[in-house]
Amino acid sequence: MTTTEQDLRSRAEELLQTLAGEGARLREDQWRAIHALVAEHRRALVVQRTGWGKSAVYFLATALLREQGAGPTVIVSPLLALMRNQIDAATRAGIVAVTVNSANLDEWEQTYAEIAAGEVDVLLVSPERLNNPDFRDRVLPELTRTAGMLVVDEAHCVSDWGHDFRPDYRRLRALIAELPEGIPVLATTATANDRVVTDVTEQLGLQSGEPLVLRGSLDRDSLRLSVVSIDSPADRLAWLASRLDELPGAGIVYTLTVQAAEEVAEFLRERGFAVRAYTGRTDAEERLDAEADLLGNRVKALVATSALGMGFDKPDLGFVVHLGAPSSPVAYYQQIGRAGRALDRAEVVLLPGREDREIWAYFASLAFPPEPLVRQTLAALSDQPLSTAALETRVDLSRTRLEMLLKVLDSDGAAKRVKGGWIGTGAEWVYDRERHQRVAAARKAEQQAMLDYLSTDECRLVFLRRQLDDPDPTPCGRCDVCSGTVWSQEVSADVSAAAAERLQKPGVELAPRKMWPSGMKELGIPASGRLKADELAEPGRAVGRLSDIGWGTRLRELLAGPDQPVPSDLLDAVVRVLAGWDWAQRPVGVVGIGSRTRPHQLEHLARRIAEIGRLPLLGTLPPAGERPGTHENSAQRLAAVWEGFDTAALPDLSAVGGPVLLVDDLVDSGWTMTVAARAVRRAGAPAVLPLALALAG
Repeated sequence: MTTTEQDLRSRAEELLQTLAGEGARLREDQWRAIHALVAEHRRALVVQRTGWGKSAVYFLATALLREQGAGPTVIVSPLLALMRNQIDAATRAGIVAVTVNSANLDEWEQTYAEIAAGEVDVLLVSPERLNNPDFRDRVLPELTRTAGMLVVDEAHCVSDWGHDFRPDYRRLRALIAELPEGIPVLATTATANDRVVTDVTEQLGLQSGEPLVLRGSLDRDSLRLSVVSIDSPADRLAWLASRLDELPGAGIVYTLTVQAAEEVAEFLRERGFAVRAYTGRTDAEERLDAEADLLGNRVKALVATSALGMGFDKPDLGFVVHLGAPSSPVAYYQQIGRAGRALDRAEVVLLPGREDREIWAYFASLAFPPEPLVRQTLAALSDQPLSTAALETRVDLSRTRLEMLLKVLDSDGAAKRVKGGWIGTGAEWVYDRERHQRVAAARKAEQQAMLDYLSTDECRLVFLRRQLDDPDPTPCGRCDVCSGTVWSQEVSADVSAAAAERLQKPGVELAPRKMWPSGMKELGIPASGRLKADELAEPGRAVGRLSDIGWGTRLRELLAGPDQPVPSDLLDAVVRVLAGWDWAQRPVGVVGIGSRTRPHQLEHLARRIAEIGRLPLLGTLPPAGERPGTHENSAQRLAAVWEGFDTAALPDLSAVGGPVLLVDDLVDSGWTMTVAARAVRRAGAPAVLPLALALAG
């Protein structure tokens, strides 16, 4: 090492001690990365486990580059919570870090001025912010020209081979291409196999200049990996409630769906445990509060979806339990890697469910749209801005898939986000069918690998290492396969019965639609703004959601099966829902919604409800017109059912003298029930109470 290199390392370690405490020393790969960025102005990809110190690399490199007169570092970071942690860490190292995000709108002007004045060392932004029209046009050009370094944190998000694909990350390729020559670029992630590493380097355009790729061991000698196979959802929940006190410290219980997280948290609280739910539906401030409770060990666990992942840093996290298997080993390792960073022992337990594959299939259905829909989207775009809602009247994609597609088209230069919506650029665009097929095949292979993990007879950590292309064949000696120490599957009858009762408790609210979708006149539908008060349905009820841990499987099986009478257990559940319904006035009659696919089942359901409730069956709303196709978004679904029901077969409902129970099997988008309720109200019913077997979602 030359004298200059030694001086640089000494200065780096001096700065490290302000960040991590007296006596802290750089790991060799940390130093290699810092040297490559600061002394050689290279591009680097660092793949190291959570807690290894990736943030130290870019903060120390920033400080050293700033001392050399370089401009500010731009860190592209995916989560507000992660940004807050990074700003706190930067401050400890004497680095001035700021962020521009949706939570600090009042500070933007001051922040822009500080950046222009050279007073900022680090600017943290989300990938979405890079394409905000005001930021992109006003701030980004000068920032790109003067940046001292670009950091892409959680870089696996750029890869649609990865476990957390975010299309906004793809814009970074264009940003990197526009950087002046010699500006160092660092990409970091905790989990990536060879395929994802290759994809990240290609997507970000890191190949030029022979990038430095640093990959470390995935092993963490505190983790004790186990799989507990229990068939019944109630018994899995009972197992968790029975064993939670045995798990060390505070931890995370992961579920595959929002509904499952909320159900599990509610049951555990009923059993006396201090737990909180944490999902994509959780309010931002409540998330922060929940994170603080876990960090401060004020709760035993957060029951969370994958919304709790990147950026959450608790070195003494004692356990991670999964109720349901993630769809890939990469995603699984990313989540369990949060445990045991500063502990001698951390428990990692996976309880797979039969329903896991159905959940994987649902999320896979949200993949990149087929070429005809992409071409239809491009054809709808022009030089006049269109909002996403307006595009929904022209393209039959759900809001989530349409937004993802637009972001990909934007990053590829075929579309552009501007004030007021989206425009087309007219640039030629090629549908990469081969790539999408490879992605689908890779995801299928990773799902099979996850299934293989459940039944493997080799060291579980060796299995995961191989999936992540870590060649270390050394058995961990700690997992249930290596040690022969397994968790008992037994649960007490009392706890199992309580879990079953909780999961089998029927009844979820159906919130009525109150606003028509935007732009319906484009589809020839005279509906806009709010529904009229005399056409609205009341809040309704369903037995359960298709995503419920308890009723979900039973309802999915029924709706996927043949047209047959509703089984007695579901009829009993309907009766329990009706008995617990706190309506203002008891219904005075029943109207069924007709079905082309399950007419006998729907007729049987409406008739039995009328018989059990001793109510008159007032008739059925037969579906009118041709059978509508399957539609993804609200505008298209409403258009498909707008003229959908013939009320001629119904009596004059103004004479019934009270609310009418309107019965269907499944409420998905809610537009069928909304249009049917409107028809029943217009036929004279003073109020409509929707009732369904299942609620999608």
